[in-house]
Amino acid sequence: MFEFLDLERYDLFGAFWVTVQLTFYSAVGSLIWGTILAGMRVSPVPIMRAFGTAYVHIFRNTPLTLIILACSQGLYFTLNFDMGAGKDLEALGFRLAVLGFVAYTATFVCEAVRSGINTVPVGQAEAARALGLNFFQVLRLIVLPQAYRSVVAPLANVLIALTKNTTIASAIGVAEASALMKAMIENEAQLIPIAAIFALGFIILTLPMGLFLGWVSKRVAVKR
Repeated sequence: MFEFLDLERYDLFGAFWVTVQLTFYSAVGSLIWGTILAGMRVSPVPIMRAFGTAYVHIFRNTPLTLIILACSQGLYFTLNFDMGAGKDLEALGFRLAVLGFVAYTATFVCEAVRSGINTVPVGQAEAARALGLNFFQVLRLIVLPQAYRSVVAPLANVLIALTKNTTIASAIGVAEASALMKAMIENEAQLIPIAAIFALGFIILTLPMGLFLGWVSKRVAVKR
């Protein structure tokens, strides 16, 4: 039944390893950039709030495929911005894909973190400011630690969605799992078994992640 699954011809584990790497680097970048955006969204400085709001609305409502293609066509082919990859097209495609995923996914991280910030009682921030802490110190020392504990579950959903969204990287030639799946379907003409194998692969990636982060969410949840 699985005669078509020639691991010497089709690097199945290598393709999923690229998917895992895309997810990891994009998740780290999205968490950092999304947190910065959330800080802008609650900042007392109007221009920072305006930038954060405009960024989130523009990128969240732009198709991810369009963002990935814009990173490839706009940054590299138009502006010659190679992100330090030089002539290594494989590394270049990977880095541009990560950049696109970070730009898009950070908007969802931002909104999740901002909702967590809203769960922190205002009195705590006021008390911190009364002690002489500035906005960034209040945000970093008082608000964000509690906000993260409230939004582990929403962030887990964002991470799972990001894992599935990495399939779009094949649009700019990144050799991740869905790119290999398309090649196998074209060569072997066995749609259902091949699709089932890759669906199982993504379930193996996302299910333990969801269960673990669900457990973490219950362990660290702030009881008010």
